[in-house]
Amino acid sequence: PSLSTRLNGALALSLSTRTFDNYFELKGMVFLCWDRPSPQEQKACINKTGAFNYDSKFRGATAKPLSYLQDDKELSKDGFLLNHARVLVGSGLETYEKGKSALQTWRHFGLDWAFVDPKTPIQSGVKFCVCLKEFLPWVVMPLEVVYVHETRKANKALASFGFGSGTLQGHLLAGEERFSIELDENNQVWYEILSLSKPAHFLSFIGYPYVKLRQKYFAHQSTNAVVQHSTASQQ
Repeated sequence: PSLSTRLNGALALSLSTRTFDNYFELKGMVFLCWDRPSPQEQKACINKTGAFNYDSKFRGATAKPLSYLQDDKELSKDGFLLNHARVLVGSGLETYEKGKSALQTWRHFGLDWAFVDPKTPIQSGVKFCVCLKEFLPWVVMPLEVVYVHETRKANKALASFGFGSGTLQGHLLAGEERFSIELDENNQVWYEILSLSKPAHFLSFIGYPYVKLRQKYFAHQSTNAVVQHSTASQQ
């Protein structure tokens, strides 16, 4: 393993392996910061990263229902695992609108150990970083918004808002994740997280059981953040 360039305080760790009998080179980038990553350091990470690190045939897959993905043999054949959480936030249009606002301002990532720059616009094609505090350094992982979906029934109390983001080269995982908020026919508001992922770096291969536990922990804390924001100041 070799330590490569420092990007405005962010560290880029690359793995390079070569053999002479059957030459190959394996490279993976992990962006690290000792302190909370600044917007400039996040931008440096985005500038350094490349394209999506998962097959284009799975692009936008998380826009589909969970049941469809569970029956998709191609996903499991390609090594993807599903992670899903759906939690009742409350009821009524006001709660839905606050939940939508929470997603639009990245409140679902407003945690002590995980954040996204709240000024990041939720628009297809926008690249951004998820910053996670793991042990001593922060891990800075690049993604791109793949799609944004919003529906509203004019004559019914039905509405939904959600978006999906795909991992870019330099992310520890390969895959996609959707966050959505829905007001259903029973006037109930639901927050949902749906992701498909697999390891994309030797560190995540080694620690994948830990990664899966952290995904579940994030889902729990993210739900609490959305519920808190959605029910604030309600009588």
